[in-house]
Amino acid sequence: MKKHCYLLLLPALLLLTQCQEVKKEQTVQFIPQATVDAVIDKIVDHYEEDAVFRVSKGVPQVASLWRESDGTAADFEAFCETYYVNDPETRKKLFIRLSDNFETLFGHMNMMSLKLKEPIHLSSYELLDIDEIFAAYSPGSHFDDDFFANKIAFITALNFPNFTLEEKTTYASKWTRLEWAYARMGDLFTSRVPAEVNQQVSEALSAADNYISNYNIWVGHLVDDQMQTHFDKDMKLLSHWNLRDEIKANYNKGAEGLLKQQMIYEVMLHIINQDIPEAVIDNPDLQWNPLTNKVYKEGIEESATPEPDTRYATLLNNFQAMKSIDPYTPQYPTFIQRAFDDGMEISQADVEQLFTDLCSSEQVKKVAELIKTRLGRDLQPFDIWYDGFKARSTLNQDLLNQMTMKKFPATEAFEKDIPNMLMKLGFKTDKAREIASHITVDPARGSGHAWGAAMKGDQAHLRTRLSPNGMDYKGYNIAIHELGHNVEQTISLYFVDYYMLQGVPNTAFTEALAFTFQKRDLDLLGFTNTDPNKEAMEALDTFWGSYEIMGVSLVDMAVWKWLYEHPDATPAQLKETVITKAKEIWNKHFADAIGITDSPILAIYSHMIDNPLYLSNYPVGHLIDFQLDGYLKGKNFADEVLRIYTLGDIIPQYWMKEAVGEEISIRPLLEATEEALSTITN
Repeated sequence: MKKHCYLLLLPALLLLTQCQEVKKEQTVQFIPQATVDAVIDKIVDHYEEDAVFRVSKGVPQVASLWRESDGTAADFEAFCETYYVNDPETRKKLFIRLSDNFETLFGHMNMMSLKLKEPIHLSSYELLDIDEIFAAYSPGSHFDDDFFANKIAFITALNFPNFTLEEKTTYASKWTRLEWAYARMGDLFTSRVPAEVNQQVSEALSAADNYISNYNIWVGHLVDDQMQTHFDKDMKLLSHWNLRDEIKANYNKGAEGLLKQQMIYEVMLHIINQDIPEAVIDNPDLQWNPLTNKVYKEGIEESATPEPDTRYATLLNNFQAMKSIDPYTPQYPTFIQRAFDDGMEISQADVEQLFTDLCSSEQVKKVAELIKTRLGRDLQPFDIWYDGFKARSTLNQDLLNQMTMKKFPATEAFEKDIPNMLMKLGFKTDKAREIASHITVDPARGSGHAWGAAMKGDQAHLRTRLSPNGMDYKGYNIAIHELGHNVEQTISLYFVDYYMLQGVPNTAFTEALAFTFQKRDLDLLGFTNTDPNKEAMEALDTFWGSYEIMGVSLVDMAVWKWLYEHPDATPAQLKETVITKAKEIWNKHFADAIGITDSPILAIYSHMIDNPLYLSNYPVGHLIDFQLDGYLKGKNFADEVLRIYTLGDIIPQYWMKEAVGEEISIRPLLEATEEALSTITN
């Protein structure tokens, strides 16, 4: 079961649960190869040559999934002869019926999961202990068990078999849209993971999500050695997203801004090292000096206990949960392979090489020198988040906050304005209203996210965080990013020709459109950038942002490789490894450019903890975004977005060829960066 169903197994999250021993099902093929060969020969003899291709794939796939509990070898043979469909029209009718029913099932399971998670996702709820249990429940956890038991999974796999990534690449341009839809249906049933294992994964991910969603730092209560505060009293920032964004927001605020950045950097180091006082996490009643790591209450120092490696226990728990699936996915026997070869449909080695090539490029040091010149000081590790190439970096943050808070005092105002925003981006009035009618905006408890519908007739949800006075600029910027996700989710569900092709090849492609929307946030507020250096600045911004997140992703991949080599690691050992890997990658790709060695800052990302091996989607998304944005120049933005995102869920490289005429590459970004460096000299 691939993307469509697997997403339904990812819950919302709350209690740290340790992986429990589960009963192992049979994983060795029960049906003898001789029986498989005999069944293939018998069906081919009956239908002749036009059955060879499909039968030679479908019958072995069913055999690989068949268990003793499903019936004898004779039962297997009778099943294949009974349910194999050779006639093209009859097979299409079967496909349509399966597709319609799967949409009903996946759509309602998605709807249930979303609803059960509302109390922990939305700030409008009072959080109760029972909410954690409901949020961890996965409506789709028994889907595979039920559909193998009633044989629908076998009927699907027999008539719509799975194709490898290599085969999909070979046939990509030869298949019709219907054949592509058949191939995607073939991705649904490729493994049999027991329900208790799926539930275990759901609980682990739920616990991780809850841990991260509530990891707030009250920076308004950070103090220096003179017990002075430097942030607004009521400001609390979610780690790592809001902490990072606050660093970005202080690049045009002189010495005070630099002091704030340095304080937040120290906070990040304490989180990574797990010597952060546990009592200061999401606690507005204490003051904390991150430089000395001392805690105060009403100015009087108090003793404090460090957080007990909970960050790394959470990561380890996710690893153990994902590893528990390995025996049931022989085609992809590790989560690393499932995340890349199966999920992203780009190999981990290819992704790593792509990232390593950019991080090792000669442009890195050149851009770093330019940033150093622009800042007028030596670089610090947190300057991996340098934000000075963005148009908004020259605008007053307070003015932007006032504007967005006035315009969007509540989520209802943002939702009401979506049609207008889409029309400003070039969507025709009727299309803008149609897309907007499928999007609901909710107040988020965490940093916000986009959650798409899984069936026509349901809503995509944009969750965004509001301050008590409304949507500040940072919240607005994130909301525009999430709106890009929602627009993609709506287009690729409602306007795609076959339900089995709904969506995009992988999450990097939805991130690409989200980035494309996000960079137009100021345009939507009425700011027109007439700067002749706009394109050069955008290239430098994309390059530096890609460089940073690629480094983080290299740490993430290195940690997961180590975990598979050390499956019995303790949280303390994992902590030491994460910090070591972060420093190693920093020293290899960042130290020379930044001028500082041994910084562990690449380990701060929360996605490393609560969203296993997701991080690589961001830099791949940056590359796709850059290529997509380059292609869109001079074209009607809305028309092209509609055309491109109705391509749906085909393999990544073929999607890119059809969308913009070339595969995913760092070349366009490197060339644009080099050209920009000749234009922007200070």
